[in-house]
Amino acid sequence: MLRALIFLLPLALTIFAFIDCLNTPEDEAKHLPKVAWVFIILLFWIVGPVVWLVAGKVRTAPAEGRASSEWPRRRRTTWVAPDDNPDFLKSLKDESGKDEGEKQESRLEDWEADLRRREEEIKRRESGAGPEDQAPPASP
Repeated sequence: MLRALIFLLPLALTIFAFIDCLNTPEDEAKHLPKVAWVFIILLFWIVGPVVWLVAGKVRTAPAEGRASSEWPRRRRTTWVAPDDNPDFLKSLKDESGKDEGEKQESRLEDWEADLRRREEEIKRRESGAGPEDQAPPASP
């Protein structure tokens, strides 16, 4: 059991230091470029992570109230999805000029007119009238 701990403790330290180094912004890495720190952590298995944690990055709290290893994130000040935004929903209603009920009635009237036109076309075909005898289609 102790042998496993001797192996797992440095491995966990290396993984922690590696992830911490990757998440650290470039301007917070001290003394060397961030890429060099990654190589030091991975090549010098026990010493590299310790050196990174002691001297590799700025340990003061950075501006903007974020943790030093946290990726910079923009704070959301607006709605996430358009369907959560009442102004967006209102603009959709204003663009159409109709509410949902009026849209459905208009769509139903269009379908009924199309159905009547098709029924008349079928009746003309059955009665033997050619396409040149057809009346021009009514405009919607």
